Amino acid sequence: MHAPEPQQIAQNPALAAALTVTAAAFAAGTTLLAKAIGTGVLGDPLHPLQISQGRFLFAFLAFSIGAMALRPRLTRPALHLHFGRSALGWGGVTLMFGAATFIPLSDATAISFLNPVFAMILAIPFLGEKVGRWRWGSAVLALIGATVLMRPGGASLEFGALLALAAALAMGGEMIFIKLLSGREKPFQILLINNAIGLILASLAASFVWQTPSPAQWAALAGIGLLMGSAQICFVNAMRLADASFVSPFFYLALAFATLYDALVFGVRPDVVSWIGAALILIGAAVLAWRETRKPV
Repeated sequence: MHAPEPQQIAQNPALAAALTVTAAAFAAGTTLLAKAIGTGVLGDPLHPLQISQGRFLFAFLAFSIGAMALRPRLTRPALHLHFGRSALGWGGVTLMFGAATFIPLSDATAISFLNPVFAMILAIPFLGEKVGRWRWGSAVLALIGATVLMRPGGASLEFGALLALAAALAMGGEMIFIKLLSGREKPFQILLINNAIGLILASLAASFVWQTPSPAQWAALAGIGLLMGSAQICFVNAMRLADASFVSPFFYLALAFATLYDALVFGVRPDVVSWIGAALILIGAAVLAWRETRKPV
């Protein structure tokens, strides 16, 4: 008897798009809650290290409950790759939460979209990939947009933008490890281990700045973890239902959600500089995503 053919997953672009937009809304929501916790809206401000610890704590609890319910088959993990991915992911999340307390959510979110640009650059020495003119051009355009958002002369905004830039760099490095892990292990296992290692790292770091959260802050921390976990689940399933080249651009709507949340909750509206910088980054990132599906030239 022949072994059964692996079951093909039916493509559903409409559902994939809806899941990606939902993931974008959830991801922007995590940054909004982090800003509320870090700026004193819900009590004495908490340090970004403690906020990221809450993010990993509640996300890990959610995935652990899912593991107990679904009982997925786990394989032997590549722990060195998981540790590298989780360390960079934790650093990126922490820096992003810190940036959100200094600059508008729209600026922080736009700068975070540089992570595929940094991943492209890092893939040259670490993955041996070759980069052509189109990809370099898109990277330069996105970096110019980030420079615009640095706003030379405004100390607090410049510092917040630098934090967001460092977050994008860390998340770009994380993408290298994700590429190395993809195909080796199943998505649920990767997410479960990522949140477990992230929780350990975040808890060690948060122990130096710990203060007891208010009830509202505990609720917001739980919201960050659950929203981030939900965003990851939505995005992973979207990638199963449609091509990455179709799915990825929808995630850029996170910028629209971040702008909307900031306006509704904090009364912050992007100015002309924010629109110009964000547009340059989005165009550069979109061109890069488009070229990823074609032969580089």
